Amino acid sequence: MNDALEHAKQKWDKSHKTPEFKVGDLILVSTLSFSNIKGPKISKDSFAGPFIIKALHGTNAVQVELSGELENKHPTFP
Repeated sequence: MNDALEHAKQKWDKSHKTPEFKVGDLILVSTLSFSNIKGPKISKDSFAGPFIIKALHGTNAVQVELSGELENKHPTFP
């Protein structure tokens, strides 16, 4: 059992990398879960941006400077 767990961990570690962001980087924000963007869902872009990172919150969340239709959204994204 331990061999199987170790093998699974090695496979996971090999195929996954934690993204490294820094203030000033440009990123895209996923819009798939946003319900108030105008237009039919099928024609809506999957991502918006690029947006500038203003602050880092831990290792996997960033605060961005939003503009346009996303100005009223919370600026922190995982």
